[in-house]
This record gives sequence, C-alpha cells and structure tokens, in this order.
Amino acid sequence: MRFNLIGPFQIIACDGGVLPVGTPKVSQILAVLLTHSNDLVTPDTFIQELWQHSPPRSALNTVQTYVHHARRLLMDEARPDTEHSLLTTRFGGYTMHVDDSAIDIKVFERLVTRGKDELRAGRYEAAADALGTALDLWRGPALSNVPTGDVLAGRIVHLEELRIRALELRIEAMRLLGRLRELVPELRTLVHDYPLNEWFHGQLIAALHQAGRRAEALDAYQKVRRILREELGLEPSPDIQWLHERVLSPVRASPAPAAPVVPVAPRGGGVVVPLWESVGSG
Repeated sequence: MRFNLIGPFQIIACDGGVLPVGTPKVSQILAVLLTHSNDLVTPDTFIQELWQHSPPRSALNTVQTYVHHARRLLMDEARPDTEHSLLTTRFGGYTMHVDDSAIDIKVFERLVTRGKDELRAGRYEAAADALGTALDLWRGPALSNVPTGDVLAGRIVHLEELRIRALELRIEAMRLLGRLRELVPELRTLVHDYPLNEWFHGQLIAALHQAGRRAEALDAYQKVRRILREELGLEPSPDIQWLHERVLSPVRASPAPAAPVVPVAPRGGGVVVPLWESVGSG
C-alpha cells in the first residue's frame, strides 16, 4: 500500500488501484498521521488540526471515532498476510507504521536531499536527475482534496518551500551542465507562477541572453521591473540590474580559462553560484 499526498490524497493498493480515502475528516486524520509517520501523534494534535482553537466538549471522543474509522479503512484494504495494523494505539496517542518509501512526501524530501548532496559534490548530472525525479512527484497542490487545519497547513507550506528550493537547485545544476537555455519554457512558467521570485526572473533573463535572444531578455527585465514596482514599490535587485546592463552592453572578451566557481550558501543549504556568474559573454 502506498500513499500520495502531493496532489489529491490517494491510497494506492498493491495492485495499483486507487482506494477510497474515507470521509473528509477521516482523510484529514490519515493525512496528519502520514505526515508524522512512525512518530507518536497525540489527540491534542488532531484536535488542533480539526478545530483549531474552538474544540467542542466532545472533541476527544470524536477524534477516537475518526481514528477508529481510519483504522478500519486501512485494515479492510490491507493484504491478508499483514501481520499488524498500520495504525496502532500507544500510550499517549497513535502511530502510523509505514515505510518512508511508501509515502510520496518522504520520497520527495529524500530526493531533494540527495540532489543537494550531489550538487555540492560537483556531480551535476546526478543532481539534476535526482531533483527532476523529485519534482515529477508533484501532481498538483499538496492534499488538494483534503480539508486542512493548522497542522496540515504548516506542513503544506514547508513542502511548497522545499519545492521552490528543488526548482532552484535543478536549474542551477542545469546551468552548470551548460543547459540553461533548455529551461526557457519552464522558466517562463515559473516567473508566471512566482512573479515576485527575482531569482527565477534572473535565470530567465540569463537563459534568453545566452541563447542570443536579447530583445526577449530585455523584455523579461522590463516585466520583472514593472511587477516589482507595481506590487512592492521596489526596483529590481542589483543582480538583476547588472544582468540588464550586461544584456544592453555585452562584453566581448578573448577566450580565457574558466575561473573557479566560488559557492555561496543559499537559504536551506546546497550550493548556488552567484547570479552574475550565470551569464555568458554574449
């Protein structure tokens, strides 16, 4: 049995069929358990998720009822040779016993970590492959068919931030492989989806410039400048402005040995080369 949370919540049977996930509240209980797989989840955590700061007097009994239905659902769909229930009651709460490889968010997190490590070690092809596989797990917004309270909402925010980080790292790996211009269509989508992310805009400008599409690179700069002015009242960052100047006045230098790359520490770890190093001589 496998569990998909990145996109609509799904329970996948051993034969590949998609199983019912129960009522909205039961699926919410299951989602909390799966995001805390193999750890103890207390009744208070479920109460916070289901009712935030206004639980009814019957909250504890209601949680126990939902957990009972969740356990029944899992037992009904489990293989006959399963030795124990996936969902067990322990002192102080409940535990979902599932291998990380059976939960897509755990697989995603592991692949992103691998991609960071490969990039740091200079294995750019392996980094791009691991990060691409991680991003392919996304079938849409996490838990899109499940009601979410405080607990799951926090988990979803974490996953979305990690997805952005994975996108940045994969783009950086592709740049280091000399394949940044291949990502122009994807970068156009990203600047549309994340209009305030200047890093994505910068990579699009750099990719278009490297591809000899100077007019489009200048247009991409004007778009990010307009967005930042209208939305935040800000001018583009110095890095973006430097890119703009580079597109306007490309420097034609004699071929020279490649300079060593000096990595900087981005947010969340990994290795990202400063933006200005991603633009060729034009």
